[in-house]
Amino acid sequence: MKAYFRDSSARMFENSFLEACSKVHPAIPAIVYLPLIAAVLVYGGLHGELSWTLTPVAAIAGWVTWCFAEYGIHRVVFHWEGNSPLTRRIHDIAHGYHHRYPDDEKRLVMPLGASVPLAVLLSSTLYFAGHPVFTLPYFCGIVAGYVFYDTVHWATHYRAPKTEWGKAMRAHHMAHHFAVHDRNFGISHRWVDRLMGTFSKRRA
Repeated sequence: MKAYFRDSSARMFENSFLEACSKVHPAIPAIVYLPLIAAVLVYGGLHGELSWTLTPVAAIAGWVTWCFAEYGIHRVVFHWEGNSPLTRRIHDIAHGYHHRYPDDEKRLVMPLGASVPLAVLLSSTLYFAGHPVFTLPYFCGIVAGYVFYDTVHWATHYRAPKTEWGKAMRAHHMAHHFAVHDRNFGISHRWVDRLMGTFSKRRA
């Protein structure tokens, strides 16, 4: 079990600009990306590139795609440390810091410096794939899933849950932090962990 420090934070970068960019208000993902979703849907509607029947199907497909992406990124990318000082430093920036300082409120959601390039890459790929009647709502579903993920992640760390679902999600994620680092990689969901055989239930 790796060391962690509760109710504290530390400096991540020596450079003051990078240090400032690494700190994000938890509302930023919603503020930035929910208007983007609305703009994409309005654009698609005005240009006749949405279908009443296909749009909800594509959006749900995008959400499910995000669920698997969330699981894969967390399990494969965030928890890969490599064998060199460089790869370990990358791991520390991407996820290691969060495990050491799980209560740092300003580092509970993804910085725009990471999420914006990923959004641009995704939107460009889907644009060149064509078929906007599917790819526009599919993109929106992925982005909505991401916003939900970041919001749930912040809430599991910073808010006392009021519902049974919230308590279950918090227990699921806290088990990953403090009991089973190699399990419970889903943050906004638990069903992918069940599907992949990495689900672990923490006793109350």
